[in-house]
Amino acid sequence: MSLYSEFFYSKEINDLFSDKQAIAFMLETEAALARAQAQNSLFPVDLAEIISKSCRTELIDIDKLKSEISLGGNAAIPLVHQLTRIVKTQNFEASKYVHFGATSQDIIDTATVLSIKKYIDWLEIKLEELSKMLLMLCQKYRNTPMIGRTLLQQAKPITFGLKAAGWFSGIEECSEQLKDLKKRLLKIQMAGAVGAGNASISKEIQIDTAQILGISSANSWQSIRGSFSEWAAFLGILSGNLGKMAKDISLLMQTEVAEVFEGAAAGKGGSSTMPHKRNPVTCAAILANSTRIPGLVASMLSSMLQEHERSAGLWHAEWETLNDIMLLTAGSVEKANDLIKNLEVDANRMASNLELTNGLIYAENVSLALSEKIGKVQAHEYVEKACKTAISQKKHLLEVLLEQKTELPDLEKYFQANYSLGSAYRVIDEILQKYSTNLNPKP
Repeated sequence: MSLYSEFFYSKEINDLFSDKQAIAFMLETEAALARAQAQNSLFPVDLAEIISKSCRTELIDIDKLKSEISLGGNAAIPLVHQLTRIVKTQNFEASKYVHFGATSQDIIDTATVLSIKKYIDWLEIKLEELSKMLLMLCQKYRNTPMIGRTLLQQAKPITFGLKAAGWFSGIEECSEQLKDLKKRLLKIQMAGAVGAGNASISKEIQIDTAQILGISSANSWQSIRGSFSEWAAFLGILSGNLGKMAKDISLLMQTEVAEVFEGAAAGKGGSSTMPHKRNPVTCAAILANSTRIPGLVASMLSSMLQEHERSAGLWHAEWETLNDIMLLTAGSVEKANDLIKNLEVDANRMASNLELTNGLIYAENVSLALSEKIGKVQAHEYVEKACKTAISQKKHLLEVLLEQKTELPDLEKYFQANYSLGSAYRVIDEILQKYSTNLNPKP
């Protein structure tokens, strides 16, 4: 990993993509294949046990393996050579059945699926934790008014609960998509040299191998790469949702806005030259990752154009690209959990910022109410002129409208935040009802 390994990535997930763990997944696949072949009487069970017991990472010379990858073009070839020699020292007959009938892509693809399976186990827990915290945020600030902003300008009041509900729905949509995606993604690749299988990898052996590994059986997908590209695209969408949340929070943390802050910690967010700074460093890491991932997803989609039964280069392009996408997304997920867990919300500042425009944010309320009396176009023009007067004379819009004797009863009510929320509460409640069924956050 790089100098920034603890900034962009997840401490909890980095080890899953180490050289040692990648080899462990390939060895797990080789051991499962041998057991399945023995179960189907291809050779004696005791030989399969010798192979299986030899599939240990501590027996593999990793540096030697890495130096030999350039000779064969993938990691499975030198791994099988080493494993065969290891087994041969135990039992010559057993060494004949190492990697029996399989091809390199069978081992590499299946090992990748096993790494994804572990990754998803971690990801599901983290997304559930994040959803629970966002749900609590929605509930706590359901009725807390703040200004809604469009094109970076003050628009109309919303509540912070509505904004948090948007973040919450994005994460929950991804969690639902993940449940469906797993059915297509977690499947074995075990079909021999050209995907047609052979006597050593019968359908029964393939099914048993998959069962041992805890994944689904499948026909060859050696050059049909939709499942991996769909996985990459899913992670791209998830990282985009996390990036959206980080973007909002970083903007709300601006000095001039100061409505929401990353949690404070000793030394966090400081500047090398300006002692007063409180920078959105967690948001910055998430946003950096979310910026890098789409290009990597594009590489995965480009690599789908694989020729014939195995590609020269496009299959190879997936290996580190997919790992990078998973590593960066994991970093964003871990940091998003920390961000929401320690989020500081200033409801008083939100209320104060509602008054910055001297009532201009309530112009639409007046225009809509007035349109029922004088027509939509006329009402819009009338209120627009009043807004210009308020700006030029530095007066509150309500004061201007009162001076102009605007014919609306209870004019003051149109200048209340709660009157401007539209269906915000209904939207929040619908989102919470839709997604909170399986989430039970503590009050």
